[in-house]
Amino acid sequence: MILVTVAIAGLVAGATGLSIALAAHNRVNLVVEECADVLRRQLQVAGGVVDNQALRDLAIVHYDALKEMSGRLSFSLAVINAAGDGVVVTSINGRSETRTYAKVVRDGRGIEPLSPEEDQALRAARLGKGPVVRMTDPLPDFGSGTPSTTHA
Repeated sequence: MILVTVAIAGLVAGATGLSIALAAHNRVNLVVEECADVLRRQLQVAGGVVDNQALRDLAIVHYDALKEMSGRLSFSLAVINAAGDGVVVTSINGRSETRTYAKVVRDGRGIEPLSPEEDQALRAARLGKGPVVRMTDPLPDFGSGTPSTTHA
């Protein structure tokens, strides 16, 4: 009886490990593919095909920032050049007020911590996936190193 229990526990642990490994493998493949896209775009810049200072990549994410509002009236817009320098502009729209924020981007990373929506817009712009992006679109995070925060 104990051997059967141990065998079943081993089978469950093995199946769990296999499913985790498959999920990790799929995630790694996605990240490698997206990073290859970024490298291809950077090679265009290095080859002199693209003006480094021209703002060329943009993406916008619409979302509901406040629970009281619906209709995806808030947005984050990332605009960057080939070197990954630019700005992320965010507008949080409520019933009685609108707040607008601008955050500087250097080398494809926000100097200040970015919200998840701002981060999604920036990642999409870096990959050339704009102009319209959804929060549910799968994009790699590139290991930004800065913790994302949420808007109140």
